[in-house]
Amino acid sequence: MTLVLATRNAHKVREIGQVLGGGLSLRSLADFEGAPEVPEEGETFEANAVRKATAVARALGLPAMADDSGLEVDALDGAPGVRSARFAGERATDEENNAKLLGMMAGLPEEKRSARFRCVIAVAWPDGRVRTAEGACEGRIAKAPRGAGGFGYDPLFVPEGYGQTFAEMGEEVKNRISHRGQALRRARELFA
Repeated sequence: MTLVLATRNAHKVREIGQVLGGGLSLRSLADFEGAPEVPEEGETFEANAVRKATAVARALGLPAMADDSGLEVDALDGAPGVRSARFAGERATDEENNAKLLGMMAGLPEEKRSARFRCVIAVAWPDGRVRTAEGACEGRIAKAPRGAGGFGYDPLFVPEGYGQTFAEMGEEVKNRISHRGQALRRARELFA
């Protein structure tokens, strides 16, 4: 079965492929000329994921998978949340988003740095069916970026029970415990 991943993010495509494994022919929006760009305008991760998956499935006539994920920091009342990718502005880089987050958390003690990564995956079929799966990973925000792996807030996020950031740990460990890894394993059941 061919499944279109509603993203052009090469990091995300590789991560999804590693977790989902074989049995599916994965394609990304980069493989389709004229594939729709669907803005993330929803108020929840689920709304954004469903909107993207549905639009891509309809436009391309193939099953599509979309995710929306982000970082929720307790001391910031859940921010950056659904605005994680645009936290420092519409075209902000990962470094700019990380710098803004660290600036807002400057001086906060360890016990006030709790956070979680949350991910919702939607799978949509051209006939209009949509199903979702969710995952979350609890942790805390480091006081400075650490590690060269991963992307986004990975250099700042230390998962519960670990001393390394997502950017410091290998992909195998990260994919096993991450929010996206959890959601993808649950999403795999949507094809059964």
